[in-house]
Amino acid sequence: MAFSYEELHGKTVVQLRDIAENLGDHPALHGFSTMHKEELLPALCDVLEIEAHVHHEIVGIDKTKIKAEITQLKAERDSALSSGDRIAYKKALRGIHHRKGELRRHTI
Repeated sequence: MAFSYEELHGKTVVQLRDIAENLGDHPALHGFSTMHKEELLPALCDVLEIEAHVHHEIVGIDKTKIKAEITQLKAERDSALSSGDRIAYKKALRGIHHRKGELRRHTI
């Protein structure tokens, strides 16, 4: 009985409760019949030793380079804020926003 997080997440609460019932007596599943999906899913992942989150991959760009640019822009933002330069501050904020959007767009 091997499940992935995506398979379990796609199942209904009734199906998850059936899986919990078949797993037997485990402390994490105590009271599974009254659990909601957001409680039952992490408990099942704990019992089945599955990571309880979805892994995302960034494809098509250099993530390290963009993260370094974001770090540099954050330093520029902080220095502009301390010096009171609103134009440089807003420019740094927009740069950070665009770089983060680029990372999100390339996430699978």
